[in-house]
Amino acid sequence: MKKHNFYAGPSILPEITKEKTAEAAMNFAGTGLSVMEVSHRSKEFVAVMDEAQALVKELLKVPEGYSVLFLQGGASTQFLMAPYNLMDKKAAYLNTGAWSKKAIQEAKFFGEVDVVASSADANFNFIPKGYKVPADASYFHITTNNTIYGTQLHAEPEVDIPLIGDMSSDIFSRPVDVAKYDVIYAGAQKNLGPSGATLIIVKDEALGKIERQIPTILNYKTHIDKDSMFNTPATLPVFACLQTLRWLKENGGVEAMEKTNIEKAGILYGEIDRNKLFKSTVANAEDRSLMNICFVMTDEYKELEKEFLDFATSKGMVGIKGHRSVGGFRASVYNAMPISSVNALVEAMQEFEKTK
Repeated sequence: MKKHNFYAGPSILPEITKEKTAEAAMNFAGTGLSVMEVSHRSKEFVAVMDEAQALVKELLKVPEGYSVLFLQGGASTQFLMAPYNLMDKKAAYLNTGAWSKKAIQEAKFFGEVDVVASSADANFNFIPKGYKVPADASYFHITTNNTIYGTQLHAEPEVDIPLIGDMSSDIFSRPVDVAKYDVIYAGAQKNLGPSGATLIIVKDEALGKIERQIPTILNYKTHIDKDSMFNTPATLPVFACLQTLRWLKENGGVEAMEKTNIEKAGILYGEIDRNKLFKSTVANAEDRSLMNICFVMTDEYKELEKEFLDFATSKGMVGIKGHRSVGGFRASVYNAMPISSVNALVEAMQEFEKTK
C-alpha cells in the first residue's frame, strides 16, 4: 500500500533528495567515501556548501549585502541567537503560537520584549491584525507559519523597523521579499532537508551594532567570516538540502511551488468546508496555512474522531493526527507533497462520510 506522508516535521522530502543522499551516504562525489565521513574542508564538500548557499540566494532572490549560513541547533537556537546579535534594549514580537512563545521567552534574556499582539486567548486560531509596532524596538519578530495551529502570514507586515522571520515551516513555499528582513531563519526539516541543518539569511550591515559581548559560536559574524565552517557543519543534512534546492530550481522555483501549494490547500480546505463531518480550526480563510491544514470533527460527529483516524490510516495516511494542543487532524502539505496524496486524503474523507 502506498503511504501518504503528512507528518509535520521531520516530513516528506522529494524522492530525488532521498535517492541522491542515500547514494552519497555510500559513495560521495566519486571519493569512495560516505558524505558522513569526509572532511568538511575537502574540496568535494566545500563545493556542496558553496552551491547550496548560491542556490538559496538564487531561489529567494537574496539581495547583495546578505550572507547565507547553514548552521546547527535548529530554530530553537535562533530564538536566542537572533536577539543576542541584534537586540539592544527592546524588541517587538508577534505571538501566534507555540514557537513564537518560545522565541519570546528566549528574547527576554537580552532586554524588554514588547508582545504587540497575541491570539493566545483563541488558542492561536487566527493571525492578529491592527497592532502597533514600537518605533524604538531593535526589530520586529514574526513566525510566518504556525505548524501546530494551522495559521500563516501570507505577506510581510509593513513596519518601519528591521524584521526577523522564523520561516521554519514555509521557507521556499512562496516568494519572499528578503530585503525587508534583517534575519530569516528556518530549521531544515520541513521544506528543505532532514533535521540537523538550519538555514539563516543575515543582513551583513545589521551586525556589529550591539555593545554586549557575544560568545564566539553564537555570533553571526563568526560563521559569516568562516563561511559556515567555524565548526563542523552537518555534512549529510547540508548535502540533502542541496538536492532539494536543485529540485526546487528544476521544478520552477518558489513561484511554481506557491502555485502548486495554493492548489493543494484549496483541494483539502474545499473538502473540509464541504464535508458534514469536518470543520477547519481556522475560520478565517485569509489566516489559513497552506502548509499545515488543521481540522476537527464537527460537534455532531466528534465521537468519530478515532474511528476516522483509524480509517484514514488503513488507507495509507500517515501523520495526520493533530497536535495535542488542537486535537483532531493535521495534514502537512509541504512542497514535496504530491497532489495525488492530497486527493487520496480527500477520497478517504468522502468515503468515510458515506458510511455515516
